[in-house]
Amino acid sequence: QVQLVESGGGLVQAGGSLRLSCAANGRTFSIYTMGWFRQAPGKERRFVAAIRWSGGTTYYADSVKGRFTISRDNAKNTVYLQMNSLKPEDTAVYYCAASVARSTVTTPEVYNYWGQGTQVTVSS
Repeated sequence: QVQLVESGGGLVQAGGSLRLSCAANGRTFSIYTMGWFRQAPGKERRFVAAIRWSGGTTYYADSVKGRFTISRDNAKNTVYLQMNSLKPEDTAVYYCAASVARSTVTTPEVYNYWGQGTQVTVSS
């Protein structure tokens, strides 16, 4: 089992920045990919970014490329999502997820473990 705990959400004005953190506990050696997803009210959960735990290859949704950066600190078993130039349409609950399989990174179904979510609200 892997437990994920997110932090760092909040309220920010458009153009501002936030950094989300996701700390992993438990069988972290089994993690192959860590990802961030977001879900706005009334909408489906959507891929934001992902990083391979070993090697550090990163992946981004087109909507956040150039604005968001995913990174990891293996010693702390923590993944970060630095969000810059935030827009009102980035408002959502952001979820951290972990996958133990060598598979695609953009589909929620391939992730085995999920955090509780953290609210990000961007005001115009």
